[in-house]
Amino acid sequence: MDNGVQAAHSNWGGGKGRGIKADDNLVAALCQTCHYEIDQGKNLTKEERQRKWIEAHVGTVLLLCKQNRWPVEVPLPFVAEFE
Repeated sequence: MDNGVQAAHSNWGGGKGRGIKADDNLVAALCQTCHYEIDQGKNLTKEERQRKWIEAHVGTVLLLCKQNRWPVEVPLPFVAEFE
């Protein structure tokens, strides 16, 4: 199984449903295993899954900003949107 990094979109805020994904600025860089666990895993509560995604999202955004790779035309997301 390839366990490379994937873009994991928010399941809390920004929309989710059949064929609907949250906006691309609401993304976290996760390995395939973590992405599955946060999206559909049974080992974590909803609150734990949400907290883990938020932590990964904040880390992803901070790293992209530090590397000057966050697109200037894309507004920075606010974590408060998910709480």
